[in-house]
Amino acid sequence: MSAFDFINPAGPLYAKREPVFPRAVKGRYRQLKWAVMVFCLAVYYITPWIRWDRGPYAPDQAVLIDMANRRFYMFAIEIWPQEFYYIAGLLIMAGIGLFLVTSAVGRAWCGFACPQTVWTDLFQHVERWIDGDRNAQLKLNAAPWTAKKLGRRLGKWSIWLVIAVATGGAWIFYFADAPTLANQFITGDAAFVAYATVGVLTFTTFTLGGFMREQVCIYMCPWPRIQTAMLDEKSLIVTYRDWRGEPRTQGVKKAAAAGEKVGDCIDCNGCVAVCPTGVDIRLGPQLGCINCGLCVDACDDVMTKLNRPRGLIDFLNLDDQASERAGAAPVPLLKTLLRPRTLVYFSLWGSIGLVMLFTLGERARLVIDSAQDRNPIVVTMSDGRVRNGWTVKFRNMEHRPRTINFTMAGLPGGKMWTDTMASRDAARTITLKLAPDATTRLHLYVVAPRGPAGETPFTLVAQPQDAAASESPSASRQAVRDVKFVRQ
Repeated sequence: MSAFDFINPAGPLYAKREPVFPRAVKGRYRQLKWAVMVFCLAVYYITPWIRWDRGPYAPDQAVLIDMANRRFYMFAIEIWPQEFYYIAGLLIMAGIGLFLVTSAVGRAWCGFACPQTVWTDLFQHVERWIDGDRNAQLKLNAAPWTAKKLGRRLGKWSIWLVIAVATGGAWIFYFADAPTLANQFITGDAAFVAYATVGVLTFTTFTLGGFMREQVCIYMCPWPRIQTAMLDEKSLIVTYRDWRGEPRTQGVKKAAAAGEKVGDCIDCNGCVAVCPTGVDIRLGPQLGCINCGLCVDACDDVMTKLNRPRGLIDFLNLDDQASERAGAAPVPLLKTLLRPRTLVYFSLWGSIGLVMLFTLGERARLVIDSAQDRNPIVVTMSDGRVRNGWTVKFRNMEHRPRTINFTMAGLPGGKMWTDTMASRDAARTITLKLAPDATTRLHLYVVAPRGPAGETPFTLVAQPQDAAASESPSASRQAVRDVKFVRQ
């Protein structure tokens, strides 16, 4: 007896992994998984190559995370660093969306749209194409290593590797111009971080999608544990109607001839054979069940062949299970989904989205920031006037150069000039040219007649001259900054 067995006399805590080879199945949920998989993969691989015309002063890639220039572009939307709260809002919406989906249909995210599910599904289709369906895969897995088996394995792994490299390559294209980076990557001129990123993502995709698969869902991912706090008695989960299926029998005709009472389940194990995580749903809700519905398709197919009602395995909630067990009619699906909890989640999700859209449409396209000089605050000129200084930043969020009238309102007798002009040209209104999609920084000097010590408030106003040339409704909006002139 080993030391471990002495500590745990019941046996080892960990069992060797049994490979899962799901059987191919046809049905409505398999079709839905096909559609979701194709859509997700198409969005991921194609999006970096979509072009979006923003004019000559901005990149034309539709979705771009421009780390060098600190911009995030998504079609007509551009997010600046100080607007990161929009990203936070998107993350909050994603979280609430997961709460909504989980509350309504359990782990449907895991079963249909999770990246681990999508890429594992893709790898499994490649595996069936090379090795055959479930029975052929089981036979090949148990067979000794031969030239034929090695050839099949190398062929399958080669295709997996190509998919993994494409996955890593697509990811880096979101952070730079895709055609340019692709050319640099092939010629060896790309930055080291690009090759490192592709290497890491290739390894993780190849390993997690090809070899670890259901282990990621069962052991590595925290989401199944978190979901238990979000499910309630009305959440739809894949359920085996044991009150209808039990007792099971494999000899339907023989049992009927003997007058035995049998359930609809013929113990064919079709539900287990198609499960991507190897779960037997007839044992009840389990951590490994990802609500993909493939067992529903497999069971419905068998019930159809036996001329029995479909739905022996179906999406049900705990309340419906109790009522159906008592003989009540099934509750309509729409009534199950539209309930206070899901409506609250949807209302929160929609409200955040509407607020973000409203603020995006109303945000200013021209912004002024200022910081007053501190050392010294006040400078007395040779003619007796008093001068203050500010560092002023003009943030032009339009994709074109702009000309503005920069005016001071208030502070009687005051004039201003910048470090790009002579003090003799000081005036109450000056004309400035701003670079496109950039922050222009200037040093501003303001002089005013001597007066009583204290602070005199006044306003800096930036009024665009070319607002009519923009398609943005907020382009004509002036930027205002309240400041204080100090006398001593």
